[in-house]
Amino acid sequence: MKPVVIFRHAAVEGAGYLADFLDANNIPWQLIKIDAGETVPTSIQGFSGMVLMGGAMSVNDDLPWIPPVLNLIRAAVAADVPVLGHCLGGQLITKALGAQVTKNPIKEIGWGEVSVSPNAIAQHWFGDMESFNGFHWHGETFALPAGATHVLASKHCQNQAYALGKHLAFQCHIEMTPEMVASWCEIGADEIALASASPAVQPAQTMLDNLPLHCFFLNKVANHVYSQWIKGLVN
Repeated sequence: MKPVVIFRHAAVEGAGYLADFLDANNIPWQLIKIDAGETVPTSIQGFSGMVLMGGAMSVNDDLPWIPPVLNLIRAAVAADVPVLGHCLGGQLITKALGAQVTKNPIKEIGWGEVSVSPNAIAQHWFGDMESFNGFHWHGETFALPAGATHVLASKHCQNQAYALGKHLAFQCHIEMTPEMVASWCEIGADEIALASASPAVQPAQTMLDNLPLHCFFLNKVANHVYSQWIKGLVN
């Protein structure tokens, strides 16, 4: 099988639980380290799927790697190669497909309930789940591209995820591991402090409390979603 290509935009925002899932299912994958200056592939033909991870930058920033990544996303969608985006990754898919990414009314950082939309497409991706405790770290939000179906919402961010055929874009994070959460809390201490007045921003210690249990249940959500997503991989 051709590998899944995974784009990393920050050293601390790697594939996380997705890497464990792909390895467990014997699915090869290739990591493109945008943060280390690695080149964006010019063709999607060598890959079975495309995944975009998170990052602190905005898709509206003038960064040299963004246009080629957007072109590759559009090429993947045109070729029916499934695309999956986490946070910044979901925003990149959104921009590639012609919808806007704008500032969210408030910043979301930490654990928070995400509700599954009451429609058949959401049920396809999330089964009989009505809600789950997702992980959040964002100040922007996306609109839905033409033809997309809303699948997740939270109290402070209406568009937490959408699906478009084989493609799935998240604003929240489902790929978290305990190590990733701890690392983000350490590196993002100043951001947490500056945004502490937001009702959707938790203190670091709150994020770290019962961390293995939080990640255990989030990994179960991710396992269900990823199991559906890999059914669309191309040979």
